[in-house]
Amino acid sequence: MKHPLLIASLLLATVPLGGCVAGLATSAVGMAVRSARGEPQDNAALLPTAVQACSARAAPYGTVKVIDKQQVSIDRIKVWGTADNGTTRHSFECTFGKKIIGFKLRALPAAR
Repeated sequence: MKHPLLIASLLLATVPLGGCVAGLATSAVGMAVRSARGEPQDNAALLPTAVQACSARAAPYGTVKVIDKQQVSIDRIKVWGTADNGTTRHSFECTFGKKIIGFKLRALPAAR
């Protein structure tokens, strides 16, 4: 009679541990994925390159004026500015890694 009680106790004790093992396995998989990706490289030295590349990307829309630039993460720089061709004015947001990886452009309302 003691054996069925002992077996039931052991089975109940393994239920919470099963979740713990699954959590450990998930954590190990996540670490493996992060290490395979490698560490991001600091690109602060590329700030002038980012401004130049983003300005060139916005140039077809008019005369470019860079408003701000900021390193938003270890491997990303954002450049904000405007492009004005005399009749239409646009604002832009450019994301730069080792090259332009994102560019958003929107028309600005005409000045009153």
